[in-house]
Amino acid sequence: MPCKKTGFGWIAVLILSLLPPFALAGETVRIGTWKTPQTIQPFFYERFLPDAMQSQILSFTNPADQKTALLAGSLDMCGTTLAHAIYSACAGQPVVVVAALCNKCSALVVKKDGPIQSEKDLQGKTIGYVPGTMHEILLRETLTRNGISPEKDVKLIRVDFFDMGTALARGSIDAFLSGEPLPTLAVSQGYGSILSYPYYTDSVGTINAAMIVRRASIDKHPERVSLLVLAHARATRYLRAHPEEWLDKASGFGTPMEVLKKAAPNMELAWEMDDTFVQKAKALGSRMQALGIIDRQPDYNRLFDLSFVRQAKEKRE
Repeated sequence: MPCKKTGFGWIAVLILSLLPPFALAGETVRIGTWKTPQTIQPFFYERFLPDAMQSQILSFTNPADQKTALLAGSLDMCGTTLAHAIYSACAGQPVVVVAALCNKCSALVVKKDGPIQSEKDLQGKTIGYVPGTMHEILLRETLTRNGISPEKDVKLIRVDFFDMGTALARGSIDAFLSGEPLPTLAVSQGYGSILSYPYYTDSVGTINAAMIVRRASIDKHPERVSLLVLAHARATRYLRAHPEEWLDKASGFGTPMEVLKKAAPNMELAWEMDDTFVQKAKALGSRMQALGIIDRQPDYNRLFDLSFVRQAKEKRE
């Protein structure tokens, strides 16, 4: 004979049945990002997630490692550059862009009072960069627009972001194209000079990085993805409205506050995506193919899922 349930018991069963499965277990979601001011939002997710969810933030030094951890199942969501997302999609990897992360943030830096006074002076020089980043695309675009072959006319060498300043100061490289606050730090410490902010409004513009998930996460746990994107949107809006708190947290990553304040105009926290955003990403993909970084275009309809950003817009507070 079945057990008799009280009215209260039926209510409890109903409530539990409406909760996402992962929320019942008090699951910890794992997020990957960089420890930089422009990729800081995940460090604030905790205050915007439901009480049943906790977040664990894992920091990386480059976008490829984050993506690799995501595909291995070690992360539920992570940041990556749009350039690397496009590259990954072309390689058949099941990544999906679900929210923007940051815009702008790039600068081309040379030795202060050195021989490089214009972009054309980069001919024959050694330039540091991180493969798979927006900075690589902007660097190659800058060289190409100035009639300089990235393969023949300069020496491009891989240098981790946090080693670029030291390499430039020691003379190991003549220039680097990197993300803030490293360019502003090079200027503040007296060894660097910003040659240009290479944003090309006639094509790619200022788009930079985004948050990605595995396609399987969308298929199996769309409610989890929705909650993460909502937390990302709310964290971004909060930090935009509280710039002192944003920079104070960022200063804990090791960059002095005065440097961050100078770099802030060249950094833009982001979360929204729309058709225009995707069109800029397509322009980026076209430039990547023209530069020989990819040999074909990905399926942008599969690479970008705007539905979670649209849901977040409907829940503005």
